[in-house]
Amino acid sequence: MTMWVFGYGSLLWNPGFDVAEQAVGILPGYARSFCMWSIHHRGTEDHPGLVLALDEDPAHACEGVALAVAAGQEAVTLAYLRERELISSAYLERELDIDLVDGRRVRALCYVINPDHVQYCGGMPLEEQAQIIARAKGGMGPNTEYLYNTATHLTEIGLHDPDLEWLSQRVRHLTA
Repeated sequence: MTMWVFGYGSLLWNPGFDVAEQAVGILPGYARSFCMWSIHHRGTEDHPGLVLALDEDPAHACEGVALAVAAGQEAVTLAYLRERELISSAYLERELDIDLVDGRRVRALCYVINPDHVQYCGGMPLEEQAQIIARAKGGMGPNTEYLYNTATHLTEIGLHDPDLEWLSQRVRHLTA
């Protein structure tokens, strides 16, 4: 059975594992949102950045990419993803149904935000998000790089995320 992983943020442009197939898909009941403080990868404990997470919201659906793990790479991929995504336990690992645009439905590994975790910051106004992203830097680089790479990749695969597009324009203006 194929192991699938749902990419909605950095997994879109930097999966870090062998991908056998990818397909645009929709995860119902979740919204892509800069709702997680980043204290490791895109910020520090003293100056946190923001990263995307899947925030449970029955009124929304998140468009992203379902990534099929190359056969025989499931165990190593799972170990890699757990090390990468569960660094602070702000994400919860879930297997959820993804509706692919080609009509298939697959069960995929998803990393969703734990709203009870101290790093959760849902509901922050976009302008405040832009101000934080414009200045934060962490172990994986500047927060701006994370935003720009994600927004660019979504556009390249034909997905429209108005909040990320607005944030990209605003942060570019703030950092000009």
